[in-house]
This record gives sequence, structure tokens and C-alpha cells, in this order.
Amino acid sequence: MKVKVKFFAILRERAGAGEITREMKEGGTVADLWEALRKDYPRLAPVETRLLYAVNRNYVRPNHILKENDEVVFVPPVSGG
Repeated sequence: MKVKVKFFAILRERAGAGEITREMKEGGTVADLWEALRKDYPRLAPVETRLLYAVNRNYVRPNHILKENDEVVFVPPVSGG
């Protein structure tokens, strides 16, 4: 199945793209997707702190099971001033 992945802020910089499409196995979770992306984009590996995950504009837990054509967003912590 295919899912659309969007990166923001530092994740976008480290992946070198704002959006990609990724092939996943049926029954794969958000955590599975993140692990696969860290292998495909090694510069993402150091990012481990408090990521938020959204699927189809709803925040989810890492164990959320993905479906065909889901849009997954990884949101890093942000600080402002």
C-alpha cells in the first residue's frame, strides 16, 4: 500500500523533501513507517524527542495502523519566541 508522508521544520531539512510517497506493508503502523524512513533518510535518525504523529489530520499514537492513501505527518517539537 502507498502512504503520503509530509515533513515539517527540521525533519524537512534532514529528509531533503517536504513530501514523499512511501510503499508500506499492509498492517504497518506509524512506528514502522518512522523506522523505515530513518533507514532511508539516515539524517532523520538523531531525531527522537517527542515527535507528534498525525494521520489524515488527526493526531495518533505510534501504534496506529496505516491504510492505503493515508497522509502521515511527523511533527517535531517547535519553539518560538
